[in-house]
Amino acid sequence: MKGVVRIVSLCPSITETLIGLGLESQLVGVTRFCIHPAEVVAKLEKVGGTKTPELDRIRALAPDFIFMNEEENRREDYEALAADFRIDSTLPKKVREVPALLRHLGALTGTEALAEQQAQALEQSLEDLAANPAPAFRYAYLIWREPWMAVNRDTYVADLWAQAGGIGVFDDHPDRYPIVRLAELADAAPDLLLLPDEPFPFQEKHRAELAGLLPHTAIRLVSGDDCCWHGLRTRRGVELVGRLAKEPFKRAQR
Repeated sequence: MKGVVRIVSLCPSITETLIGLGLESQLVGVTRFCIHPAEVVAKLEKVGGTKTPELDRIRALAPDFIFMNEEENRREDYEALAADFRIDSTLPKKVREVPALLRHLGALTGTEALAEQQAQALEQSLEDLAANPAPAFRYAYLIWREPWMAVNRDTYVADLWAQAGGIGVFDDHPDRYPIVRLAELADAAPDLLLLPDEPFPFQEKHRAELAGLLPHTAIRLVSGDDCCWHGLRTRRGVELVGRLAKEPFKRAQR
């Protein structure tokens, strides 16, 4: 593995990807938010949260390599660890950047062949989605409740839904994760409202709560991991948006 034998991963999607590339035995530390695959991460040492890593514990593990994400992790933690350890920190905002990310991780860890296989499989999934487009639709994707928060176009989530013809009703908002009022959501009247199970755990009761506000909007509960995590899970995200975009919900004529 190119001299890398001890890895700490501070980004859940990267943890899942590294395990998928066969690096389970090299992982010596992950965050408590690294939950996939459950049967593997349950056995790995936890080193805090993505934004609250336990730096002393990480140092005690003496990793050869630390993987981070520029959005999930804090700059100050990166700087504190970079003084002593080799770090790779990435931030894909576009789904079509993920095949390159997989190849990058493969090159760093000596798993080029498997990474290339996975990158090509994702590229094929994206080509298949583009070859069978669904009609365009307007959507809103919420990430929090009280305050209600959504996403704009400068996010991985928005780019994923754009692959399937989605146009976010808050795409042009100046904030990447805008706080929105329910009145704004009602005025926007999206064709499709997406309620993920993380970071806020939206449930059926929240879908019912919003159904009265948006009587003509299709409301779906979705996997936040599939919509937000990049890496090997991106293929699941592509399959999800492709499937939901082809559901027979009403598209408004605007």
